[in-house]
Parts: sequence; C-alpha cells; structure tokens
Amino acid sequence: MSSPWALGTLASEVTRSTRSILHADMDAFFASVEQRDDPSLRGKPVIVGGTGSRGVVAAASYEARKFGVHSAMPTWQARKLCPQGVYLHGNMPKYAAVSRQIRGVFEEFTDLIEPLALDEAFLDITHSAHLFEGPEALARRLKARVREETDLAVSVGLGPNKLLAKIACGLGKPDGLYQITEEEATALLAKMPIRKLWGIGPKAEERLLALGIETLGALRDAPVETVRKVFGRHAEAIQARAMGHDERPVETERAPKSIGEESTFPGPVAQRLKLVEAIVEHSETVASRARRAGYLGQTVTLKIKFEKKRSGKRTAAFEIFEGLTRQKRLDRPTDDAMTIRKAAESLLQSIELESPVRLLGVTLSALRRAETEAEKPQLSLFPVATEEPPGRPSLGAVMDQVHARFGANALRRAVDQLDKMTASDREKVGELLPEGDESTPKSPKVPRPGRR
Repeated sequence: MSSPWALGTLASEVTRSTRSILHADMDAFFASVEQRDDPSLRGKPVIVGGTGSRGVVAAASYEARKFGVHSAMPTWQARKLCPQGVYLHGNMPKYAAVSRQIRGVFEEFTDLIEPLALDEAFLDITHSAHLFEGPEALARRLKARVREETDLAVSVGLGPNKLLAKIACGLGKPDGLYQITEEEATALLAKMPIRKLWGIGPKAEERLLALGIETLGALRDAPVETVRKVFGRHAEAIQARAMGHDERPVETERAPKSIGEESTFPGPVAQRLKLVEAIVEHSETVASRARRAGYLGQTVTLKIKFEKKRSGKRTAAFEIFEGLTRQKRLDRPTDDAMTIRKAAESLLQSIELESPVRLLGVTLSALRRAETEAEKPQLSLFPVATEEPPGRPSLGAVMDQVHARFGANALRRAVDQLDKMTASDREKVGELLPEGDESTPKSPKVPRPGRR
C-alpha cells in the first residue's frame, strides 16, 4: 500500500524554497513525564538525571529552570541553585515508551520523519500540509494529538528548512507554535546572538566574540577570511546558515558515521587493568550494535578523559577534564569484539597515564554495510588466535543470540564484571536503581583464565 503522503506534488517538482519543515520538541520531556505520572510533583522544580555528587542533569522542569538549572549541568551545581528541588534518577524505559507513542502521532501527519532524540524530530510536511489546510493548521492539530495521546506539551516550529524550523521552535517554547518564513528570515536572524545558530558551541562562540562577531548579522557580513580562522573550510557554509540557508533534507534513515560506547567512572581510575576491563565491556557492546545494524567498521578510536583537580571550593574540585583520542585503522572491516578490543588495548598501551581517568570510550568508524556473508571478514592464510575456526559460527553472533533470549548478563567474556557501571549502563541492562543504593544487584565474578 502506498503512503497517503505520496499524494500531491511530486518530489521532483518541489524546489528547496517550497518546502515546509516542522520541528517538534517535547517540553522538559523527562521531567514532564514524571510530573504527569505523579500529580504531587506538578508545580514543583523537578530535576531528572544523576542524583549523586558526580551526576549530571538530564532534564529540568520549567519550575526548576527559573532557578537557573538546565540540562548538562552538574548535579552538585543544580542542588546549590535549587536546594528545594525534587531530584529523580529517571526511568529511561518509560521515556522510550512515551517516545514511541509520540512517534506514532507524528506518523499520522507524514512518513518523512527524522528523529533527533527521544523527544525531538524533524518532519517534512511539504506533501501533506494541504490535507490539513496548510502548515500552521497541521501543526496545531499535531500539538493537539500529542496532548490527547500523552497528556504532554510539544513545542513546534515551522520554516522552509530545518535550520529555520528549529530556531522557530526555540522561539515558541514552552508549548508554543512559531513560524519563520523565508521573507522574514534575514532580518530576524541578523539580530540574534551567534550561539543561536545550530552548530556553534561554547568554544566557537568564544573565538567569534574575540573577533568582535556577536550577532548572526555580523557573522553573515564578516569577511570569509575572518570566519575561516574559526571554522576553516566550513566558513562559507556557516555564513550561509547565518543567512537562513539550509539545503539539508529530512533524512528518515540516516546511515551512522560511527558506533561507540563510553561511560564515566564513579571515581578516578588509575589502574590499567580497570581500563582494560572497560575496553572489553565497550568493545562487546560496540560489536554487538554493529552486527545488529548490519555494519562493519575499519577504524577503532579510543577516547579518554583525565581528571584534573581544581583548587578552591570542594564542590568544584573535579570539574576540569582533559581529553585525548587515539585511532587505529584495521587491515579490514570488522564487527568482531575481540578485534576491536585488541586495537583499543594497543592504543591504550601507547598512552602515558599521567593522571587518573574519569571517562573511557571505544568507537568503531569508517563504516560500511555488511551486505552478504561473503563480505564478512575472511580467514587469512596465517590465522591469528582471535579468528574463529572454519565452519564454526561467530562467537559474537552466538553471544547475541544468548543475550537476546536470556538477557545482557547471561553470558560474558572471562573477565571480572566492572564495578564502574553508571546509571545509564544499569538502565540498558534493566538494573535501574537509585544511585548509591546498596541493594544494586551485582553479577557474580567470573574466574579469570590463566595467563598464556
């Protein structure tokens, strides 16, 4: 059956300037879900995220934002700003279920949906807006349907491209509907601070301000040579965005550029053995995700962040992190955990650990589709110990089947289970308990094999 949104103008007849793009963003999503499910929390400042001293805020209700609390803020800082707030550890499986409900509502209006996160998505409504008497009428109906299905508020922005739709959504928050037309874009953006432009982070903002560039209008009019000092070869593209130009399509299926896994240790780690254990855990996860997605990767990256103590107040003693990354290109693409692990371990050996480690991550990139079994890595003439014997199923594939049937902890490599598991890690394996709860289940230790 063909999609109902295939009616109307053919895609080949649609120019970029005639597009209608909608950006939908749930308001304070995690916190709003908690307030919805517990009426006693309504009207109170609710902060969801890591509840320990080293935790990070994942979401803050609008009541909490009045005190200056926002997402990505260290929890200790949030508690200082809002000591009367209600701090919750969160429930990712519940949020994911609500996100699926919201996605179902979006599909009532178009099948061209690009999810950005659990609570945010772009919708291309170019071909379906006329069925709802125009983009604005469609947006109002979408907001009403989300409220009907979830009892939650969604802010919506409309524009001729993704950039303007996202900016419009931000201008309409909370629970708003804002539209930026192509004719309005140049004058509206010219007065906005540079940080409003999607893609400009704190470091780029600092460098632009040092050059005297404070607004998007100033960025647009600056000599391209000046902008190159900050953005290099991307300078022209950034200036085009500052004028409201954005040619990117809504991508319903975006091919991943990389598959990675990282976690922050509860405390500083100085022992290499603990870091190797983390590499083993992350390599297994990355390989499993690559197999499920049907990808092989040829570049392994190890990411490490070191802890640097800050002098002064105790609460801020661990806020400075210095990071580095190392990469290794493999002889051939792989989705094998042992191969990824060996590459990451060799990268670790090349790093001098001058300070304790707070974060470690493993990433597989240079991805391509594993189209057929023939494209799977072949045995070499002189096989190494990590390769499977001919005719035997891949150990990784067998582990995937066991995990799918019996759970993520049913079968593990012969190494000690890490005690570095963070809240997000526990959520992934269904062990979510309040941070610091002594009743958190621990998997039994697995004996180490003897050294060879």
